[in-house]
Amino acid sequence: MPRDTKAQLLGFLDALLTPGQRRLPPDEFRRYRVLVGAALLNFLLALFLVVAPKPPGHDARFAAVGLLFLVGYLSVLVLVRRGASLRFPALLLCSTLTLGCLTTPALLRDPQPANGAAVMLLPALAAYLVGPRLGLIFTALVGLNALLLHPLYMVGFDLSRPLFPDEAARLVALMTVLSLMGGWFLSWLHGTARDQAHATLEQTLRTLRESEGKLVSLIESTEDSVCSLDMHGRILTANQGARRLLRQVSRAEPSPGDSLLGLFPLAQQARWKEGVAQALGGHPWRFEVNATSEEGPRVLDISLNPILGPEGRTLGATLFGRDITALKEAEARLSELHRNLLDVSRQAGKAEIATGILHNIGNTLTSVNVSVQLVDQGLRALRLSGVDRTAALLEDKAQELGTFLVSDPQGQQLPAYLRALATQLSGEQEALLHEVALLKERVEHVKAVVSMQQEHASAVGVLEQVPVPQLLHDALRLHTAAFKQFDIQVHSEYAAMPPVIVDRHKLLQVLLNLLNNARQSLQASGRPDKQLTLRVESAPGERLRISIADNGVGISPEHLPRLFSAGFTTRKEGHGFGLHISALTAMEMSGTLSCVSAGPGQGATFTIELPLVSRQERS
Repeated sequence: MPRDTKAQLLGFLDALLTPGQRRLPPDEFRRYRVLVGAALLNFLLALFLVVAPKPPGHDARFAAVGLLFLVGYLSVLVLVRRGASLRFPALLLCSTLTLGCLTTPALLRDPQPANGAAVMLLPALAAYLVGPRLGLIFTALVGLNALLLHPLYMVGFDLSRPLFPDEAARLVALMTVLSLMGGWFLSWLHGTARDQAHATLEQTLRTLRESEGKLVSLIESTEDSVCSLDMHGRILTANQGARRLLRQVSRAEPSPGDSLLGLFPLAQQARWKEGVAQALGGHPWRFEVNATSEEGPRVLDISLNPILGPEGRTLGATLFGRDITALKEAEARLSELHRNLLDVSRQAGKAEIATGILHNIGNTLTSVNVSVQLVDQGLRALRLSGVDRTAALLEDKAQELGTFLVSDPQGQQLPAYLRALATQLSGEQEALLHEVALLKERVEHVKAVVSMQQEHASAVGVLEQVPVPQLLHDALRLHTAAFKQFDIQVHSEYAAMPPVIVDRHKLLQVLLNLLNNARQSLQASGRPDKQLTLRVESAPGERLRISIADNGVGISPEHLPRLFSAGFTTRKEGHGFGLHISALTAMEMSGTLSCVSAGPGQGATFTIELPLVSRQERS
């Protein structure tokens, strides 16, 4: 049947139904269509029975039966139009049709009453409209009529006569009954399968509706924006968050079917067009958008993802958006706090290094002060008064000096006295010269420390080739006095390595901090054999490794993970910034700082790894 003709026919049948019936579920709506179609068809057949030429002597009976059928089928259409339930009109239709199947063969005196198309239509129609049980009753009545009632009528209810004229007629009647029952059975099977499929479909639809409800509830409950697009970039669905986001960006109320790109100003369309094109092409796309709302400037994180079909074909795209303004502000505050903490940490680290330097200088100056006091006491204790008295005596005896030295007992003792005085003054001179030498050495040490600090400080921020062993030697010189004071034995194991390209001052700062920590650990251990070992060796990946190992107090296993955290310290007088800033400084040099320890009392080893090639050279 052509599509237009089919649509016209269905439209005509639907016009006989009420608006409420046309809004019924599809299965029930189709039953009403079949009921109206069957009633209309049989009404036309009954009308034909009334107006068609009749056999001689049957006009009145045919007209009466035809009018009866016309009233029955017309009543079905009227009941349906008045909005009656399906069951009563369906029963009336099946009853009228069954009555027709029973009476029409009797009127025609047809020996084969059940060969008509209307008779074969009854089982399927009855099973579909009134159900298999009532349909079986109507089918059984027609079958009983074909097998018994109509043959009795044809022999005048004379039981002495055979019901069928021959075996062929009997076989035809039996085949008619079997066909009717077969038609009912097939209709029952079809209805059962249809009902099961309908039940399964209803359960599936119910599950889908529940899932859809949960999904809609979930999507609507989130503050994030969720929107789906078709292959043309048109909006299919959008939750409340998506509508709010699109209002913020476009200042327009989005509706299903609107083009997503058409909602944005021209200045933003290019970016959105690129993202939508990528998503519809099967590639996820993510970007940030600055928008202005009533609350002020906002930052939105937009994610566009393709919707893929079973075969991987793109069916559309989803848009997920989130307002990350608060996150951006928090990140900015966190970055500012991190910069402030870094500055504080750097200052604390520098202060700790300066404290170590001043401690070494202070120890040296204490020795200088002791030497100055000894020189002062030595100079005050010189026997210069005896020299003055001797000189005065010689001046008095200048006229008779020979006689005085030979004859005078006092003069005879003068040479021995001068010899003893010279010996004593010579010893005192040696002692004073020794103290002056020590004083000069300690002053030179102070000058070297200050000069070294100035030299390294002048190179801040400058990358240069630094021989690591030489830098370690300079760092040790700054701690020489402290190491001597606490009897710390230093062992150096330096492998032949090329210079590293780093900021000299940053690396020196880290080394001084680690040496200071090692000194404090060894000092706190109280053990007599305080050992500090420095190693320089190669590491995998063109890297250089510096190890500073001590046999001091060690580190507990639970403290190792937090060792380089800001503010963490195990010393009462510590501030927890030294190792933290050292680790950050190592990261700035594209290196790492790590620590291993076997536990309390087992010492610790701090390791710095640096690349032999700087980032500038690699790039």
